[in-house]
Amino acid sequence: MMIALWIVLGVIVVVAGWLILTYNGLILSRNRTDEAWSVIEVQLKRRYDLIPNIVETVKAYAQHEEGVFTKVTQARSQAMQATTPEAHAQAENALSQTLKSLFAVAESYPALQAAGNFLHLQQELADAEDKIQASRRFYNGNVRDFNTKLQVFPTNLIGNLLGFKKYAFFDAPDIVNEPPQVKF
Repeated sequence: MMIALWIVLGVIVVVAGWLILTYNGLILSRNRTDEAWSVIEVQLKRRYDLIPNIVETVKAYAQHEEGVFTKVTQARSQAMQATTPEAHAQAENALSQTLKSLFAVAESYPALQAAGNFLHLQQELADAEDKIQASRRFYNGNVRDFNTKLQVFPTNLIGNLLGFKKYAFFDAPDIVNEPPQVKF
């Protein structure tokens, strides 16, 4: 009788220990994913802060391109208001397209291309884009790991029981081989 009690107690301790480790592992993974998302938000904010300076610099040289400036400003505003990774992905895609149009306009003005301020802003934006890509890879790696934990047995039982939800990937595909459309 005493041996059976010790065996039952031992099983309870092992199961409780496993539950605690599994729960803590899910919490750790969720927190890493949240942290990775906050890094993306920091880099996006940096990008959003650069855009008005670029627009103002180009405006000084190309005052009759108001439509392009309006589109960039609207795309920036929509991107800043996005709340989910999916919404951010769509908004960032639209913003990237309008920035391509802005830089296509800038190429039409050699004096602007030679301006030190514009070149510095372009370099800052390129640096921000690189950091956003790196942050996106980091975030998506954490999302992959977290979602995998929620899908594999037996962690999926605990995750579902405790209400953990999958994260969405931040996919903002780079559109290549599409020249920007510039209309005068």
